[in-house]
Amino acid sequence: MWKLDKISKNDVTIVLPTLNEEKAIGLVIDELRKEGYNNIIVVDGYSSDRTVEIARSKGVKVIFQKGRGKNKAIKTAVKYVKTPYIVVMDADYTYPAKYIDKLIELAEEYDEIIGARIYGRKNIPLINRFGNKILDITFNLLFGTNLKDVCSGMYLIKTNIARSINYEMSGFSLEVELAAHVASTTNKITDIPIKYRKRKGKPKLSKKHGFTILKDIIRLTWRYNPTFFIMIMGSIIIIPALIILSWVAIELIFFGIKHHVWAILGSTMATAGITSLTLAILSLYL
Repeated sequence: MWKLDKISKNDVTIVLPTLNEEKAIGLVIDELRKEGYNNIIVVDGYSSDRTVEIARSKGVKVIFQKGRGKNKAIKTAVKYVKTPYIVVMDADYTYPAKYIDKLIELAEEYDEIIGARIYGRKNIPLINRFGNKILDITFNLLFGTNLKDVCSGMYLIKTNIARSINYEMSGFSLEVELAAHVASTTNKITDIPIKYRKRKGKPKLSKKHGFTILKDIIRLTWRYNPTFFIMIMGSIIIIPALIILSWVAIELIFFGIKHHVWAILGSTMATAGITSLTLAILSLYL
């Protein structure tokens, strides 16, 4: 375990997962160096272009990931990190390196700090912006957080935390797995606003990835907070309970017909549902 009086740039390793990023990787490395960051690891997913060649020409450490997907890239990279903090950045030039200093400012207080893409959102396709909003709302609801961009590709995380994660989610669900782990264990997670630039090269994220991430958020809820998951499922019976009670009330008010059994059933279901919902909410904070 590292003990630091003050965090310096030498205490941070920048991890750049790459897959065919020849148009951007050189610019990203140059920008990082300009900002004073020299601990840089490029973890490559066996690019077929000049990504590895360009990275090596810049004098940075290049390793090849074991397995496929971004999650396997980070799982591979953490084994090579020798500093107490890691900053993960997509290597497509969308994330300005100048914001790393802002992440570091909060590193002693939090286990993970996410760079939330607040500025320059026009550079995110409209459908992706909508999808990200749905994912943020779902994640915040299920994990009791208030994050603005849980799927951001730029964040700082403590190395010991990164090494304690299983990396079981596939591909682009990496970010939600990291956030879910921190939110459910220490709850020391926050974000800062950053600018997002237009990417260089072809995008890799498709619509199907959004549905996969949403599914994985639900899976992570079951893993990290099964009580909440069970209780929130139980609270769903409030809906049929309200339908039954509404029907009973209409029959009684407008037709004078009494349905004692249905009234008891609806009331019982409503009580159970409300109790489950209350317990689900409490489980987020206890």
